[in-house]
Amino acid sequence: MERQFERLMYLSRWILAPIYLGLSLALIALGIKFFMELAHLLPHIAEIAETELVLVILSLIDLTLVGGLLVMVMFSGYENFVSRIDLDEGSEKLSWLGTLDTNSLKNKVAASIVAISSIHLLKIFMNAQNIDNDKLLWYVLIHLTFVVSAVAMGLLDKLTKKAH
Repeated sequence: MERQFERLMYLSRWILAPIYLGLSLALIALGIKFFMELAHLLPHIAEIAETELVLVILSLIDLTLVGGLLVMVMFSGYENFVSRIDLDEGSEKLSWLGTLDTNSLKNKVAASIVAISSIHLLKIFMNAQNIDNDKLLWYVLIHLTFVVSAVAMGLLDKLTKKAH
């Protein structure tokens, strides 16, 4: 009975597979939003102010970073928790595929969040004259919280690796 229970519990990891597939649908939604933003920008490129252009480009970069984060979580999470991804020889295999353990993934996600937060903060600073100082302070504090968390996670990971 214990063996059957353990087998059933082990098989339950496949419940995550549709969730990772759902992330690929979220990636499609992100791609659609990216090209909608681009299609909205291009007809107005001649009359748009430089600052507004930079803000739109930063939004596109933001969407791209989130997309990369989705791909990283989707593939490495699937490989770590569900099943190894077997690709044919000669296919375009991502160099990091199969190399990210959960700690590495956690650190990369934290670094991506800091990068996304940095771009968001830059967009806010470019429009700082229209934002209350209290709100600006909160944006900076939230960003610093992400930075400190990412650094702390990296340090803990190094300390843990040294201990082993």
